[in-house]
Amino acid sequence: MCIEFVEVVTDYLEGAMPAAERARFEAHLAACDGCEHYLAQIERTVELTGRLTTHDVDALGSRARE
Repeated sequence: MCIEFVEVVTDYLEGAMPAAERARFEAHLAACDGCEHYLAQIERTVELTGRLTTHDVDALGSRARE
């Protein structure tokens, strides 16, 4: 399920997952430390990138932009 978890994590976070699939997803999440950690990383990434401003992006060097 872990590969499938990674493939559908965006649907889960966006609330676009059907209820039965969401329940199965959450059951797996409760039993899999690796997926729990992965979800926390994705949530943190979304939180931090949501704070970026145009100035932040403009301040990046060309290597970072690539």
